[in-house]
This record gives sequence, C-alpha cells and structure tokens, in this order.
Amino acid sequence: MNPRRALASGRASRYSWPHRPGRGAKSTPESRRPSVISIVLPAKNEAAALENLLPRLRAAWPEAEILIVDDGSTDTTAQVCAGQSVTVLRQPYSMGNGAAIKRGARAARGDILVFMDADGQHDPADIARLVAKIDAGFDMVVGARDWSGQAGVGRGLANSFYNRLASRMTGHKVTDLTSGFRAARADKFREFLHLLPNGFSYPTTSTMAFFRSAYTVDYVPIKASARVGKSHIKPLRDGLRFLLIIFKIATLYSPLKLFVPASALFFLLGLGNYLYTFLTSHRLTNMSVLLFSASVIVFLIGLISEQITALTYRRDG
Repeated sequence: MNPRRALASGRASRYSWPHRPGRGAKSTPESRRPSVISIVLPAKNEAAALENLLPRLRAAWPEAEILIVDDGSTDTTAQVCAGQSVTVLRQPYSMGNGAAIKRGARAARGDILVFMDADGQHDPADIARLVAKIDAGFDMVVGARDWSGQAGVGRGLANSFYNRLASRMTGHKVTDLTSGFRAARADKFREFLHLLPNGFSYPTTSTMAFFRSAYTVDYVPIKASARVGKSHIKPLRDGLRFLLIIFKIATLYSPLKLFVPASALFFLLGLGNYLYTFLTSHRLTNMSVLLFSASVIVFLIGLISEQITALTYRRDG
C-alpha cells in the first residue's frame, strides 16, 4: 500500500465526522467523538497557488472540511475551486484578510479550526503537527517561521520587534506573532471574533487575546516556502497598521504595562523641571504643573483602561 495513502487513511480515521458509541459503551479516549477538522483559507487572486495546493490538501486530509473564502478575487480563483471538493464562500467585494477569516470561522462546522494562507507558503503536511498539539491539550497552536521563512530582511526585523514587544506585554515568549498558519479550538476562537480587525493583523489580535484569557498557546517550528504570486501586503502602510494594532492590543491586554511607564516618565520630567527651576528661580513653573498633571491623567487613563479590559474579557460562567 502506498505509504502516503496509508498516512492519509490513518489521519482520516482519527480526525473524521462525529459518530456515537453504542448504547452502554463506556466513555474512554478510544470511544470519544473524533475531532472534526475545518481548514479555512482566505484567498484573493490566488488561482495559481490554489491549483497546486488544493489537491495536496485534499490528499493529506480527505475527510476534513475545507473552506475557501474568496475575498473578491478578480482572477480565476472561483473556477479553480469549483473543480475541487471544497466549500467556497465568496465575498461580493474585497473586505480584507481578517474579514475572510471571520466569515470562515463562523461557517466552519469543525471543532478544530486550521487557518493557512492560500499562496502556497504553508505545507499541508504540517497541519498534523498543529492538530496533534491541540489534541495534547493546547487551545491554540501556531506554526512559527524561522528567519529563512520571512519575506525579506525588513519584514524579518519588524516581526522580531513585534515578537519582543508582545512577549513583554504578555509575559509569555511569543515566537511568531504574525504567522497566519495556526490551529485553534473553534469555540474559544469564536469568543474573540468581535476583536479581530478586518485587515491583515488577525494573527496578532488572536494570539494576544488567547494569552489575555489564560488560554494555552504553543508553537511548532515550520518551514515556510516562497509565496506564489505577488504579496498583498504593502510594507510601509501595513507596518504602521501593525504598530497601531499592537498599541491597541496592549491597551486591551495589560493597559497598566503601557500607561504606568508613560505616567512615570511625565512625573520624572516634571520633577526634574521643578527641581531645576526651584534651584535657579525659586519658583514652580507652569511646565512643571503641566507635566505633573499629565502624569496623573495618563495614570488614571490606565486604570480606566484596565477596568474596560476586565469587562471585555469577562466570560459568563
């Protein structure tokens, strides 16, 4: 028997559609309902990559639900998908990568969601490694790229900065904040759909949200291939957007980690200005008052943001 076909058959028997054990059967790990896998691929003008990717994906996961969210493609993406055994969700116009992810997550029937790019960068064979970690008890597993998998030196340096900043904010080591190749438990991922932006930073938001809610996150090293076709990301525009998103997530994740240092900086500047003017002019200047006031205001904003964060992530039960 073909080894690859045997491997696919083994996966299919383990990750398949639900069945019920016979009456009177005991609930054991072997008799529990097998996981249902839904693989979501947001696609915009990815016909060239999908033509090769979809057959490989279906061969590796014959029983999985595969959803292609066509984000207003103007090429032959729809025609390529029509010839494959996949479900196509078509957006009437381009709404963004994050919007496609949200639509796919809502429509998916599986209890494990796998997200991957449709541009050929991610290897379908790596999905099994992500899902195995989910089966081991993690709530989200991210495929972490090494330096060779980064799209250029600039992107690599930027991602390294994002990883360090996110690690500091969360208190956990973040290996790859922006990787779009990840698996997550469907019920937990859907809790944060209202937080996800419609643009290209859904990986950032979902990772930070999982950490904030004390859900377990792990990383699996992967090798990312060169994408097929032209990237839809504009480095300057989307780099600034990533920084803005990280600032927003910082205020949602742990606001005091952001506002307390800023408040302390204003206070020290005010104190330094006061000491200088008092020793030289024997008076309290307006600048010192302004800096002290800014310190108090920034600190109070941090306290309010902390309360908003607690309400945002509060879950019933």
